Amino acid sequence: MRVLGIESSCDETGLAVYDTARGLLAHVLHSQIALHAEYGGVVPELASRDHIRRLTPLLREVLRKAGCGLRDIDALAYTQGPGLAGALLTGAAFAAGLSVSLNKPALPVHHLEGHLLSPLLAADAPEFPFVALLASGGHTQLMTVTGVGRYELLGETQDDAAGEAFDKTAQLLGLPYPGGPALSRLAETGRSGVFGLPRPMLNSGDFNFSFAGLKTAVATRVKKQGAPLSASFKADIARAFEEAVADVLTQKSFAALRRADMRRLVAAGGVCANLRLRERLNAVAREKNCRVHYPPLEFCTDNGAMIAFAAALRLQAGAMPPPVGAFAVKPRWMLLSGINEPGTEDERATAECATGAIDATGAREGRGSPDP
Repeated sequence: MRVLGIESSCDETGLAVYDTARGLLAHVLHSQIALHAEYGGVVPELASRDHIRRLTPLLREVLRKAGCGLRDIDALAYTQGPGLAGALLTGAAFAAGLSVSLNKPALPVHHLEGHLLSPLLAADAPEFPFVALLASGGHTQLMTVTGVGRYELLGETQDDAAGEAFDKTAQLLGLPYPGGPALSRLAETGRSGVFGLPRPMLNSGDFNFSFAGLKTAVATRVKKQGAPLSASFKADIARAFEEAVADVLTQKSFAALRRADMRRLVAAGGVCANLRLRERLNAVAREKNCRVHYPPLEFCTDNGAMIAFAAALRLQAGAMPPPVGAFAVKPRWMLLSGINEPGTEDERATAECATGAIDATGAREGRGSPDP
């Protein structure tokens, strides 16, 4: 079975073809970084328009790289949510149009489920069960995963997600967009131990996170230092910030492993591409005789491969796509066990929704927090 996956939740347009017998055949990605750089962040309307421009050329490219034609595709998949409503609609409508023209099913996929399952695309893929750390621009969560569609949320951020805190801290330091990667590069030149920053909720006794206070602590240091900020100050405070985030994510993740009585940790999402975080996770894993699994670096941020792959696993498990031509998007959508399972309430609602609906419940308010 060949699945064409389409990702358009925020500022990256990704398409991929996954074959259940041969694996990933091809994937292509267009990033909108240059488009949004002058605004210092994602402009939703510009993101949606750019997705529209890129989808057809990228479709031709991915099919060429995969060595197949549209008629060779058995099913389509698109990111249904969470994310920016307009951006999600472009990918969903594109998938629905292909679904009608080809008379092939189009399966909606949860963006976070794509991230959560993306480490299974690696050569050293984890086996179920495991604990998953999802850390990105809009989400920081810990959950237990016992199979495809079988997820239990252990804890999540109470305010800023880790990636969001990276971006906001980068803005405080005057770093260029995108801020998170720029801050990480700057932190490589910083000295450890120069600044003592808090580790929010480190000893809270639960698996929730909070990074807004850490960002505020940096803002206080910046204000006290006064302008202009020296290069050494920026590097040292960036290093302190990065170490604080890595400490919190690492300690909470292994506490969750102990609670779940598991020995495998999956770390996915854009923040989990951070090298310092990976160093911390790997070091503690060696001490505790555990394993940490990551997606390939190219699949840490948003991409079509994870969407095609997640859909393929869902379809193999018996998921029932909505009728040909029907589609919906969910800018706000919790990742829970049973999503898109055959016969569930959520599945029936999605199947019954009108073409172009904002979500299966008809709600038109709210906007998700997309990945960087």
